[in-house]
Amino acid sequence: MYGILNGMRVVEAASFVAGPSCGLHLLQLGAEVIRIDPLEGGADARRWPLASNGASLYWEGLNKGKKSVALNLKTPEGRELAQAIVAAPGADGGLFVTNQPVEGLFSHAALSRRRTDLITVRVMGWADGRAAVDYTVNCAVGVPDLTGPVEGGPVNHVLPAWDLLTGAYAAFALVAAERQRSRTGAGLEIHAPLGDMAMATLGHLGQVAEVALSGRDRERTGNVLYGAFGRDFETADGHRVMVVALTSRQWTALVAALHLGEPMAALEQEVGLSFAADEGARYRWHSRLSALMEPTIRALTRAELSARFEAAGVLFGPYRTLATALAEDPGFLPAGGLFEEVTHPGGGRYPTPGPAVRIPEARRGAAPRAPRLGEHTAEVLAGLLGLSGREIDRLNRHGIAGAAASAPGGVPSPA
Repeated sequence: MYGILNGMRVVEAASFVAGPSCGLHLLQLGAEVIRIDPLEGGADARRWPLASNGASLYWEGLNKGKKSVALNLKTPEGRELAQAIVAAPGADGGLFVTNQPVEGLFSHAALSRRRTDLITVRVMGWADGRAAVDYTVNCAVGVPDLTGPVEGGPVNHVLPAWDLLTGAYAAFALVAAERQRSRTGAGLEIHAPLGDMAMATLGHLGQVAEVALSGRDRERTGNVLYGAFGRDFETADGHRVMVVALTSRQWTALVAALHLGEPMAALEQEVGLSFAADEGARYRWHSRLSALMEPTIRALTRAELSARFEAAGVLFGPYRTLATALAEDPGFLPAGGLFEEVTHPGGGRYPTPGPAVRIPEARRGAAPRAPRLGEHTAEVLAGLLGLSGREIDRLNRHGIAGAAASAPGGVPSPA
């Protein structure tokens, strides 16, 4: 937790990855983030992965540090309270992140009638309002057709890349809009569609231009890095490493580490190219280059190869599972600064990350725990909307607002 955005108040009514990750990024840089949750929990409150007792580790991870206000959004009074929280006064408030539909309870038009300088960042599937999630966007833009073995059908990825990019970009857009509001006083609605993020990213990387100009899709290359030299190799003890050489210096280091100067020079003479000078040539001839490297790499253990590569400055990385990465790399553990052991409402105690950025001159604050569903309902209704204790008790009794007796996932919350 850093204090760069201290004082900023963001209200979030969002589920799944993109919207909650937007709020999480803002929170980890100091913003106060207030979640509006349905009394029974949102659509993602019980998503896998789950702890052994049923608590959603997914929900805890994306919502740690946020304040949860639980409201019955099926009632007129619950909906009124939700809108009042979004549009509550305050120079640093009026900032809203949602993935709810353009029309309805959280429409910008309805909310901005309550607060004219409201900034709404709305995560969407497709720009025209059609529903989509990361995995349906990803297949629609062709990425699975580039993924996986050379021979075979499309392969879905497991990382929700468009969700994560959209969440980060939405946070950036909100801060940019808040900066404009500080100069002009004007509110703004911003739409952040996953589909636009996916296609824009492929455009930024030159892939849209490649297809437009060539009239054909890029070939599938498996673990071979397109356009440069990069691929996986197996070591003598059965481990796999990814070896990459993007620059002339990286290529020269790789050739030196494998003691391949003479055979590489002979191949360059044969084909009339300099692999050190021409990144594209390394890709076009990657099969011949790999054939020269494989015997040496296959004769070395991973430890021997790593020592040789590290001494020469080769760009490489081992293939390993997440469990192995956590066991082998102390930089991921609490001692490395990114993670801390935190006990969450579901009862689990596990490494919890703080902000992914590092600010050398500032101390990264303690990683917060996730909230219990509705844990901050009374606090927010009293502090932000000025409701009395008697009024809050009435809302609780009538099932309009309240705090759940269990954490998301249906397990009892610790006291």
